[in-house]
Amino acid sequence: MSRYTKAKGRLVRRFGVNIFENPKMDKLLEKRPHGPGQHGSARSRGKDSEYKKQLLEKQKLRFMFGITEKQLRNYYQKAAALKEATGDALLKLLERRLDNVIYRAGFAKTRAQARQMVSHGLFNLNGRRVSIPSIQVREGDTIEVREKSKASPLFADVKGEKDFDFARWLKSEQKTLKTEVVALPEEADLDKLIQTQLVVEFYSK
Repeated sequence: MSRYTKAKGRLVRRFGVNIFENPKMDKLLEKRPHGPGQHGSARSRGKDSEYKKQLLEKQKLRFMFGITEKQLRNYYQKAAALKEATGDALLKLLERRLDNVIYRAGFAKTRAQARQMVSHGLFNLNGRRVSIPSIQVREGDTIEVREKSKASPLFADVKGEKDFDFARWLKSEQKTLKTEVVALPEEADLDKLIQTQLVVEFYSK
């Protein structure tokens, strides 16, 4: 299944949660809290089956990180092989994606923008240019905007950012456009928007 490229507002209204963490989507949910479409409000009153709940939660996670179904299934299989709660392990693997780290560091306004930046080769990882958004970062890794890309208008606002809520496990320098992975994400650092147990139940059938 390919990535979703249509209106994100419809997804936010379908799920009833701002999975893209965009302030504009919060306003949309306040204004139109029911599902999209002519019968969106009527559908929202129905009782969902367990399978539907699991499917929707899985879709929320997939769209949140902007990955394909095949990628998410692969992440689940890796998480299931680890010696910790599968749901937490799954989120930790997704958090460690390079595009997500760039988003968490405040260098991009959305994960989609971060993914595009990486694909265009705007960043160095440990001094080497990279263009693969799915790279898993490790503790001690350093990510920095390439020197010739620092003058890009994309980063003009970033340099003056003062109130961004950085991830605890990253040490970011806005002026130099550089971040270091000082620790790996722990359970307390994971996003609570997703009920990962439902995702695990979906894939474990």
